[in-house]
Amino acid sequence: MATSLTRIALLHLAPTPGALEQNQQLVETALAAAADAGAEWVITPELVTTGYEFAEHIGTDWIESQPDLWVQGIAALALRRRLTVFLSVPERDGEKLYNSMIAIDRRGRIAGRHRKINALRVGAESWSTPGETISPVKIDGFGLVGMLICADAFTPVIAASLADQEARALVSSAAWGPGLHGPDGEWEAVSQATSLPIFVCNRTGQERQMDFTIAQSVVANRGRRVVSFTAPRNAIFLVDWSFEGNQLARYSQITPLP
Repeated sequence: MATSLTRIALLHLAPTPGALEQNQQLVETALAAAADAGAEWVITPELVTTGYEFAEHIGTDWIESQPDLWVQGIAALALRRRLTVFLSVPERDGEKLYNSMIAIDRRGRIAGRHRKINALRVGAESWSTPGETISPVKIDGFGLVGMLICADAFTPVIAASLADQEARALVSSAAWGPGLHGPDGEWEAVSQATSLPIFVCNRTGQERQMDFTIAQSVVANRGRRVVSFTAPRNAIFLVDWSFEGNQLARYSQITPLP
C-alpha cells in the first residue's frame, strides 16, 4: 500500500527590519510559490513580517490584535490554495504584546496560536511579554500539532507538555543564528524526548546586530537531525514527510525568490 506523504514548505526568508509591506509581499510571494509546488503545510520564520530587530526602526504602537486585516487576507489565501499556514507575527492582547505563531488551517480558519514562552527580556525582544499557555492546535485533516518559537526548544518541558497532550508533530519558527549562543542540539533533543518529528523554519539575511546567512532550517526526528538547509538569500525548502512511517521521503529547494 502506498504511503501518504505530506509536503511541508519551510519559508527560509530574509525579512527586512521594519519594512512591513515589503516583508508581507515577500511572504505572499513565497506562499504562492509553495502552493504551486504542492505544499500542504507552510511554516514561516520567527517575526517574518517585521524582521527581528524591528522595534528600533518602527516601534510597537502599530501592533494589532490578531487576526488583523493582512492575516485575514492570508487566511483567505489558505482557503483558496488549501494550505495550512503556521505564520509568525507580533500580536497585541490589551496592553500586552506577544511574539506569536498563528495557525491557519486549509479551511481558512484561525485554528489556534502560540505565544513565545522563552522570550528574551532584553534587546530586540524586550517589547514582548512571555507567553504562558502550552497547548497543541487541531489542524483540519491531521490532528494535533504543537507549536514552538525559537528558544522555546531550549526548555524541554514545553515540548514534553505538547506531547503529553497528544500532539502528533511539532513545528517551530526561528530566528536563531549560529555562534556563541546559537542552537546546539536543542531541536534534536526535543525530538528525542517527545518521540515526535520537529520541523523548524529558520531564516536567512543580515540585520544590524545579527547575521543569519548561515542559519539552518532543520527537520529532526528520534534524536537526530534528519536534514538541514541553509541559503544566503530567500529560499523555500520542501520536505515530503510520511507521518505514518515517521520518516523523510524526499526534499528539495525552490529558488530564486525576490
